[in-house]
Amino acid sequence: MAEESDRLITAGTPIFRRTTLALFAAGFSTFAVLYGVQPLMPVFADEFHVSPAESSLSLSLPCAMLALALLVVSPLSEVWGRKPIMVASLFASAILTLIAVIVPSWHGFLALRALTGLAASGLPAVAMAYLSEEMDSRAIGLSMGLLIGGNAMGGMVGRLIAGIITDHASWRVGLGTIGVLALFAAILFWRGLPPSRRFLANRMRWRQVPGTFGQHFRDPGLPWLFAEAFLLMGGFVSVYNYVGFRLLDPPYNLSQSAIGAIFVVYLAGTFSSAVTGEIASRLGRRRVLWLAILLGLVGILMTLSERLPLIIAGIVVVTVSFFGAHSVASSWIGRRALRDRAQASSVYLCLYYLGSSVLGTAGGWFFEHAGWSGVVAFFGGLYALALAIALRLSRLPPLVAGTSPGLDR
Repeated sequence: MAEESDRLITAGTPIFRRTTLALFAAGFSTFAVLYGVQPLMPVFADEFHVSPAESSLSLSLPCAMLALALLVVSPLSEVWGRKPIMVASLFASAILTLIAVIVPSWHGFLALRALTGLAASGLPAVAMAYLSEEMDSRAIGLSMGLLIGGNAMGGMVGRLIAGIITDHASWRVGLGTIGVLALFAAILFWRGLPPSRRFLANRMRWRQVPGTFGQHFRDPGLPWLFAEAFLLMGGFVSVYNYVGFRLLDPPYNLSQSAIGAIFVVYLAGTFSSAVTGEIASRLGRRRVLWLAILLGLVGILMTLSERLPLIIAGIVVVTVSFFGAHSVASSWIGRRALRDRAQASSVYLCLYYLGSSVLGTAGGWFFEHAGWSGVVAFFGGLYALALAIALRLSRLPPLVAGTSPGLDR
């Protein structure tokens, strides 16, 4: 019988609940800090006299810094351990958010936002690697879905708080409130997450790091999953970056609170990520991924309507699609990467956040030149390409890990 310290965490046990609660809080904190600024972009444009595309830098810059830092932080976690890196990340990003709200200038604010993205890099890929190491194969889909559900909840609550408080006080008070919540989430994570039981520290030889990353690009499936992260996140963020500009203008004339309230649809993402992860664990990821992406194309077409209820319904469908597809793709990374899982996760998330940064800002060009129809066309092109990749992945031969019967279905 395996020693207790070597046992994988199985679903339904007390340690499973403790682990998933801590990681849910961590995902909540990271996404609230990063994406709480999203409904405030029209406010930034007015207060600092910048364009919609420039206002999106409040999100794009931290996402870009996070993406690049992931490639360094993940190898460090192989040496220093998973939990210490994640704890430091959560506390630093919360504190930097609190400092950013007192900086008076636009460029100073952007500099603090960039540092926040750098600090936040210690959570995403390391958390995925932690789950891949500690969770039983039958529990990993659900646990990854709950982690992403925490992301969705943090994104929703952060945006909602920022929008409502901005209407009644100021954006600085709203973003400061998010910083305080992130600090509490960091404390909960620090006290609640069990230490790694199956992690084996490696001696880091930095000259070997490019090779450990390069091995993942020789896999027939992983590079396509990395591409999915870039395309899916880029399209999704473009919708949320610019829908506020559309709905603040006639004929809708919504308030900042109402714009923030739209992000309640992130609850659908919280639900869909966990449910889709569980379905994919049962039926196979290759059978579920392309269907989730196709759903996003249906949703974006719904937003072309001039009727507000149908626009909101379309955003809900896009949200369900994105979080479902991301849950499937991210859990697939852990099943295909048999070595150096933190590096594989970091490459996936590097492309994920670069999609948010590069494509999220590029969507502003389409909005400025073609309005909402331009954003829909931009999203449609990205998701059509993602759909083609998912169909290719559906024909990928399953990977057999040595003599293990576990396949990356």
